[in-house]
Amino acid sequence: MKVKLGLIFGGMSTENEVSVMSANSILKNLDKDKYEIFPIYISKDGVWFEYLNLDNIEIDKNLSNTKELNNIVKYLQNLDIIFPVLHGLYGEDGTIQGLFKLLKKPYVGCGVLASSVGMDKAYTKIIFDRANINQAQYIYLKKYKDKYIYVDKKFNEKYMDLDEIADMVDRKLGFPVFTKPSNSGSSIGINKAKNKEELKEHIKHASEFDNKILIEEGIEGAEVECAVLGNEEVIASCVGEIKSAEEFYSYDSKYENENSRTIIPADIDKEVSDEIKRLAVKAFKAIDGKGLSRVDFFVEKNSNKVYINEINTLPGFTKISMYPKLFEAEGIKYNELLDRLISLASN
Repeated sequence: MKVKLGLIFGGMSTENEVSVMSANSILKNLDKDKYEIFPIYISKDGVWFEYLNLDNIEIDKNLSNTKELNNIVKYLQNLDIIFPVLHGLYGEDGTIQGLFKLLKKPYVGCGVLASSVGMDKAYTKIIFDRANINQAQYIYLKKYKDKYIYVDKKFNEKYMDLDEIADMVDRKLGFPVFTKPSNSGSSIGINKAKNKEELKEHIKHASEFDNKILIEEGIEGAEVECAVLGNEEVIASCVGEIKSAEEFYSYDSKYENENSRTIIPADIDKEVSDEIKRLAVKAFKAIDGKGLSRVDFFVEKNSNKVYINEINTLPGFTKISMYPKLFEAEGIKYNELLDRLISLASN
């Protein structure tokens, strides 16, 4: 008997289109003899649709080939396993995982805690601090109405204006720095600031995506990634390096600029590669990860010192995405990788 597999994609985040690309790749590589597939699209405004024809799940403006789902809970209850391919907010942040938990349905990927912590970069950093995993120095801000609040390492809060923040960043971190929304994905809302004026503008920009903002010191060196797979027994892939066509790995350089490329395996010393693989598993377990994640690092140019950047609990699964490519380099083909992930599903 085939497994009734719900493939949920789209979503209300800024990564809706990337999610659709991931879902297309997954659908083409799932074993149709093993799985009866039920594609489900969530629109940007949160409406759920079921697909009536599996030959093509490309999304068009009219949402042809779909029917709106009126009873989402009943539909999900009829499935055996759910595979959420939702990147970013409302899909990667623990919210939909909570729904699956309530329905007692096994699902692929991290649970509620790991998903929410992994999505929120500020709290990921706090856990990595506790796990003693080396990372770039950072400053954590919150925006409340039209004011900014600096939150120190002991969670003391202080209202500061942008000029005061810029002075503090210059004093504590120096330039260049990166500004990031705490809850965002695919490098959306991230900018590099080379001086105080740029910093102030970039803080404003980041606050358009989230009311929590990170400012990180810039690390000059290679940007590398490592994929992990498993629940309690976790394996790490080889390490891959990102060669961005732009100054840093922005959304456009990831998905639009064909000059960006990856090197698998990365051209780094074996000792450094082994350290990254060890830290990737440690970071995954530190947030109580399950199933899969992609863990991103920097390797400093002159010292070869390793800095963890972030963890992605539902990484991209497009044809150019690093997660499947890294395991393919380890001899695990895309369709086998999907089978393993589905077998790891828990509730």
